Amino acid sequence: MTGPTHDLLGIPETLLPPDPARPALDAGRAADQVARAYPSSSLVWAVLAEDALADGEEVMAYAFARTGYHRGLDSLRRSGWRGQGPVPWEHEPNQGFLRALATLAKAAAAIGEEDERHRCVEFLRASSASAARELGL
Repeated sequence: MTGPTHDLLGIPETLLPPDPARPALDAGRAADQVARAYPSSSLVWAVLAEDALADGEEVMAYAFARTGYHRGLDSLRRSGWRGQGPVPWEHEPNQGFLRALATLAKAAAAIGEEDERHRCVEFLRASSASAARELGL
């Protein structure tokens, strides 16, 4: 990306710094080990949530995704986010938060938490329409 863009309301996009867990995950380290080393990484919690959901462990997926979501909110706030505005999928470090948010929506649906699913889907779409498309929401 060449520089920050703005949404229609003039709110600048938020670009997170590189996720420190990514190199370990990319090297094939087990996500649970990576979570111990980098517990503030939203990416590692998203990976754990996605894996749990794929294994039919909906409650565990929900817990992992919620952790990743909150870790991502912390990172967004540290990066200047004020509760709204674009969080572009195209900026790779944002993908951990967006994946956690999408998996939280899916896990919420799996456990019958419809209000939470709806909030998460709307938040994802408002943050990054391309992430919502990419992640099937």
